[in-house]
Amino acid sequence: MEQKTKVIAESGKQEMLITREFDLPLELLFKAYAEAKLVEQWMGTKVLKLESKKFGSYQFEKKDEQGNITFSANGVTHEFVPNQKIIRTFEMENTPFGVQLEIYKFEKLTDTTSKLSMHTIYESVALRDQVLQMPFAQGLNWAHNQLQEVVSKLK
Repeated sequence: MEQKTKVIAESGKQEMLITREFDLPLELLFKAYAEAKLVEQWMGTKVLKLESKKFGSYQFEKKDEQGNITFSANGVTHEFVPNQKIIRTFEMENTPFGVQLEIYKFEKLTDTTSKLSMHTIYESVALRDQVLQMPFAQGLNWAHNQLQEVVSKLK
């Protein structure tokens, strides 16, 4: 099955471009990234903090059934323009990947469809390539499928 989320990672570059079109109005797609309750539902993580504003910060965490933390990430929002753009840092704790810069652009296609473009920049080509060795694209596609399913119920 073809993945709807597309990941473009040119050889030798420390960045990647990720795009996905959604059957969601622009406002709902943006809301999925700006409201903690929705982020928790489609990401499957606990949102410990989500300040959706310029100079805001966020913290996500996931635990296994025994209560052990299996995923923890945090960052700072540098730009927050409703229904248009979010620029933030992203760092997975306890991993070698370092801090990455993420630029999210939200685009209205029609009254009922929209597009997300994510430009992610890593500290080095090697770190970006390490991420690509993981099932990164499949995981992101799964998360975006969840986003579509969860947010579609708000229409």
